[in-house]
Amino acid sequence: MSPSLGALDGRVAAAPISWGICEVPGWGEVMPSDRVLGEMRELGIPATELGAPGFLPEQAGDLNALLAGYGLEMIGGFVPLVLHDPAQRADALRRATEVAELFQAAGATRFVTALVQDYDWSTPVPLDAAGMAIVGEGLREVDAICAAHGLTQVLHPHVGTVVETAADVALALEHTDVQWCLDTGHLQIGGVDPVAFAREHGDRVGHVHLKDVDVATSDRVLSGELTLVEGVQAGMFRSLGEGDVAIDEAVLALEAGGYRGWYVLEQDTALTQGLPAAGTGPVDDVRTCLDYLATNVAPRLGA
Repeated sequence: MSPSLGALDGRVAAAPISWGICEVPGWGEVMPSDRVLGEMRELGIPATELGAPGFLPEQAGDLNALLAGYGLEMIGGFVPLVLHDPAQRADALRRATEVAELFQAAGATRFVTALVQDYDWSTPVPLDAAGMAIVGEGLREVDAICAAHGLTQVLHPHVGTVVETAADVALALEHTDVQWCLDTGHLQIGGVDPVAFAREHGDRVGHVHLKDVDVATSDRVLSGELTLVEGVQAGMFRSLGEGDVAIDEAVLALEAGGYRGWYVLEQDTALTQGLPAAGTGPVDDVRTCLDYLATNVAPRLGA
């Protein structure tokens, strides 16, 4: 079971990527869902995001039954969409509607949009103000779909997408009105201080992903020396408190600004040496992250 998280109790969830579950080809070994969900339950995690396509059932009845068996809620999940190309808008909205229907049926609340160059995750071409304004129009259409299904859309800045760098983030803040997923790791990698983002744009934060980063490795990814997969396999993401991100200050800034939503532990992990023995592996990292929040954050938040 997880330690007491004080004001964060019942608000710290997990994502399957923390167990190496990713749709990117060549990412690593894929753990079976029963093991991942069982380890979440053992840690006292109350909720999960959906994870990569195919990891969990894509029929609402089957998904709900599976999660109920482990005492887990469904938060929502990560949805790659192409919104910078008007010619692909109808297809993107169709995809968004299909996912929103599943999320609604599963009792989810968050639709986490990643703005990909294409659905093969090709290297993004930076957008100018006009291009980001087109994206803003698309995001408003997705917002409407989400609202119709009881969901909140949040924009996820992410390596390898068209909202990757500090310049991209600035353009997206100016030319869109969507809520954001504050991802401490991906903001840091792109050159944005997550603490400053929390303080300056906390009113637009609708969801939070917590991950810590080794900046020396992430710089190699951003420069193109390493791919995202290679960076992850080289240890770019660290347990909370073991990297270069001020996780504690980011959470404190969010809470001070009135944020009361989920904090999802989302340490991108790749299993490249086969499946670890039962009770070891990614579960140890997630436990370390929970301990960090209990020890370094919860006492500073008070009751």
